[in-house]
Amino acid sequence: MTYAETRRNPAADAFWAGLTARDHCVQIYDNDPAFLAALEGFVAGGIRQGDSIVLIATPAHLSALSARLQRNGFDVAAATRRGQYIALDAAQTLERFMVDGWPDQARFNAVIEEVLGRARTHHHQVRAFGEMVALMWADGLCEAAVQLEHFWTRLCAAQQFSLFCAYPRSGFGNGGESGIDQVCAAHSKLYTM
Repeated sequence: MTYAETRRNPAADAFWAGLTARDHCVQIYDNDPAFLAALEGFVAGGIRQGDSIVLIATPAHLSALSARLQRNGFDVAAATRRGQYIALDAAQTLERFMVDGWPDQARFNAVIEEVLGRARTHHHQVRAFGEMVALMWADGLCEAAVQLEHFWTRLCAAQQFSLFCAYPRSGFGNGGESGIDQVCAAHSKLYTM
């Protein structure tokens, strides 16, 4: 069975298949297995549609996702070689455009547009996942993280790609509903499965 034939969660598959260019969705997750299942669904939805996948995540999450994909028949190494699967370290990518604890929009655009250009070399449609905002939130850079979400939204609209972000619920602490509301308001869709 090929990865394109693998079906894990029909409701989630329908959600991810319904994403359009410009969609900027978020998941507030309770644990890594729930997050990784969502991320795998997002990636698999793109693979099934022939999209390029850009992942900007922690090394641990990149490794766990790669293992899940490979267990389900997806050849990550082959997809990487053909330019369909681009995986970047979130912390290293953040360093390329942060200035004094704040994202610089011109640098951000330059970094991400370069990656999108590589992704579109062989596959016109792109799906991107970004974990940089969650890292910023965890470091207490909450306003800067929300600003970065707005940069992403503008870039999604201009460059016509879909974006998925995820935050661990634990990062919002006790009574963190106002933070969750602020993060959700910066997105066009909320993933809740």
